[in-house]
Amino acid sequence: MSLSIASLNSGSNGNCYFISNGVEAVFIDAGLSCRETELRMKRLGLAMNLVKAIFISHEHSDHIQGVSQLVAKYKIPVYFSQPTLKVAGFGRIRKHAFHFTATQPVMIGGLRITAFRKKHDACDPHSFIVSAAKTNVGVFTDIGEPCDQLIHYFKLCHAAFLETNYDEDMLQNGSYPVYLKNRIRGGSGHLSNSQALDLYIRHRPTFMSHLLLSHLSRENNSPELVESLFSSVPAETRIIIASRYQESALYQITAEKNLFPKSKSKGQLSLF
Repeated sequence: MSLSIASLNSGSNGNCYFISNGVEAVFIDAGLSCRETELRMKRLGLAMNLVKAIFISHEHSDHIQGVSQLVAKYKIPVYFSQPTLKVAGFGRIRKHAFHFTATQPVMIGGLRITAFRKKHDACDPHSFIVSAAKTNVGVFTDIGEPCDQLIHYFKLCHAAFLETNYDEDMLQNGSYPVYLKNRIRGGSGHLSNSQALDLYIRHRPTFMSHLLLSHLSRENNSPELVESLFSSVPAETRIIIASRYQESALYQITAEKNLFPKSKSKGQLSLF
């Protein structure tokens, strides 16, 4: 069974990732306004009634700011960990709120969503792997550093959204105050280009067909730099930059084969 995936937006201005088996779909995070989410879904030829659940990774505003509007309008069930729901509030949509527990799959029709803990400066942050039959897609952003669980799930993925937030030199030499630089690179902030590249080189499964590099910093990274770093690694994985300004294309992911020929495996660059 194949999965369709797209990034509706990826960055500190809002994060939302779409994953579907063609019958039902989920959003991982809902950091865009309801209007902007609808607009980007329409441009991709996708109907909002396909979305049967929203899963929230943590309470930071760039991951939840569209939740209340989307749930109020479409009555979409939204899944949080219990601590995240407590700090995020959302009193008006409580009747549509459900809990997930780390490593215990939640079934949304034919989709299986498994959350696992990650290192980030939020109250109870999680990453996700979404599966349909034998096809697996991971959403791995807002990660302070790779942990054993991240490595385990990354090795299972036919496609993944992987954070490449900052270049170490650009962060070090940039205008951010020292406390913010330390927060970003301190092990509970974000994943650097080199950390993500090391994860990819050492643990990429041979069957990974697509890698969407995500949550790039506007000030401390460059889409061209990241695309060049990853596309220089000999592999059949298609490298895509998830933009902070527009939706990506819709990609078909399958466990059976890579749908893109070798000539397209070098990567696609979406302007950041």
